[in-house]
Amino acid sequence: MKFVTRKIHAFLDYPVAVALMALPFLLGLGDSSPLAVPLSVGTGIAAFLLTLLTDHELGVFRVIPYKGHLAVDALVGIVFVIAPFLLAFEGLDAFYYWINGAAVLTVVSLHTEGSAQRSPIGRA
Repeated sequence: MKFVTRKIHAFLDYPVAVALMALPFLLGLGDSSPLAVPLSVGTGIAAFLLTLLTDHELGVFRVIPYKGHLAVDALVGIVFVIAPFLLAFEGLDAFYYWINGAAVLTVVSLHTEGSAQRSPIGRA
């Protein structure tokens, strides 16, 4: 069942970007590794910029195709899932990245529009 439309995704992008910048501080991330905070904050800043530049309902400059945006989202989801293993995150730091990575991959996989229905990963 696919139900995440391009418009729904656009409305999720800005709050998610802000959450990625704020939550590491609110949750006190960084106990297992000092990289846990800047990885999330940097990703939040990049996500905010990506949203500003994406060709969708809330994009301001609309220079990045929406399919490209979805591909970046999928890549971020994968990085977030493997980051705890590669960067030795433990406890809350690890769970934060696993939950966020799973959420991003779920949203990308639930898209309804045309070729966006399939995951952008692995397509030729």
